[in-house]
Amino acid sequence: MSNNNKLKFIEKNNAYITNINKVLKNIKSKVMANFIHSDQAGITIVTNKVTSLLDFQTVEKYVKNTNHIEVNKVKVPCLPQLKLYLKIISISYLVENTNTSISADIVEEIIKSNHIFNNIVIASKSYIIKVSSKSNIVII
Repeated sequence: MSNNNKLKFIEKNNAYITNINKVLKNIKSKVMANFIHSDQAGITIVTNKVTSLLDFQTVEKYVKNTNHIEVNKVKVPCLPQLKLYLKIISISYLVENTNTSISADIVEEIIKSNHIFNNIVIASKSYIIKVSSKSNIVII
């Protein structure tokens, strides 16, 4: 969505949330729009539950039918990325064969080098938590 479209849409976001919820209620959906978030990528309509294809189409149709939106610049809706927390336990506090303690950068480097994490984006910095002051084990 273009910047002009985003600004116009955000200006009246309370009215749009109310109207989107009415439209969703009309199709007997259990999904409700909570709020609209704007960022560089466009706008995100945050809902209380995971939406179905019918919900997507309904919201997309509503957005495209608003008076001042340039229809050809509205992107196809998509599911949000999942947010998960990864807890790694029983890791040695000291890097092998050194006297250096493990750091978040080292952990991030190891995660990026593992093929299991190819399509995963780390959203926040890793935290190293020592199990106890006398232990040599950490939780990441």
